[in-house]
Amino acid sequence: MSRQERAAWLFAGPVLAAIAAMLVLPVALALLLGLTDYSIYALADLKNLRFVGLANFTELLATPLFWRALGNTALFAALGVPMAIGASLAAALLLHDATVRWKPLWRVALFAPYVTSVVATAIVWRFVLNTRFGLLNSALGAAGIGPVDWLGDPRASIPAILLFVTWKIFGYNMIVFTAALSAVPGELMEAARLDGASRWGRFRHVTLPAIGPTLLLAAVMSVAGFLQLFAEPYVMTMGGPAQSTVTVLYFMFDEGFRWWNLGQASATALILFVLILGVTAVQARIGRRYQWL
Repeated sequence: MSRQERAAWLFAGPVLAAIAAMLVLPVALALLLGLTDYSIYALADLKNLRFVGLANFTELLATPLFWRALGNTALFAALGVPMAIGASLAAALLLHDATVRWKPLWRVALFAPYVTSVVATAIVWRFVLNTRFGLLNSALGAAGIGPVDWLGDPRASIPAILLFVTWKIFGYNMIVFTAALSAVPGELMEAARLDGASRWGRFRHVTLPAIGPTLLLAAVMSVAGFLQLFAEPYVMTMGGPAQSTVTVLYFMFDEGFRWWNLGQASATALILFVLILGVTAVQARIGRRYQWL
């Protein structure tokens, strides 16, 4: 091993050790727990711990609530990712416009929800979405539309949470997109403008290819975030109404810390891990196809 290689390992060693301690070790422990019937009885005495193999996984696949949670999570991701990325990109394009005034103020205001507490903002939004005196229903009433039970109607609960989550997280991607738009070569935009390209044509053929890697990064992070949705439905609806907002992570939390079925909770965590890994691999393949990686 050369001197440069030893120096590289010396500097990378602490980081790799931290990654192993914070990522690899928990995943390995979750795999081991997922193969056992670890529960509150095993917490009291490890002699009660039994190896059950794949029984936790087969039991999960036979549990209707798990499939309901998986479907809800997929729906959140399918609807929420385009909403969040679309809102972020639209805001970034508006703030990139040279005619917009007070850009730093707008950026701070739009980014602020991202750094605020999820629980605190979710409680505030529960009042905003309140059926009787919420601000949203008051605005609908002023427009002649009757009140909507946003958090009590299964048909409205998912759109309500998606609205809140989009408002909460889109500021981060907005800042990332703003930086990416600033790096688009001005010569390309000017050349497209001189060739007679419309605003939409310049966006489609110049801006989008230039920010492709950033768009891929935002998609990967947004999908992973929506597949791990937990705090928002937990605070706002407690998984209701009629289990319409139960997510995989919410189901895992209930199994592990309400019913103390830690073996099945660990199996759920592993299934979610494989799901996120698989979706990320597909996104990476798409990114390589468009030469974004």
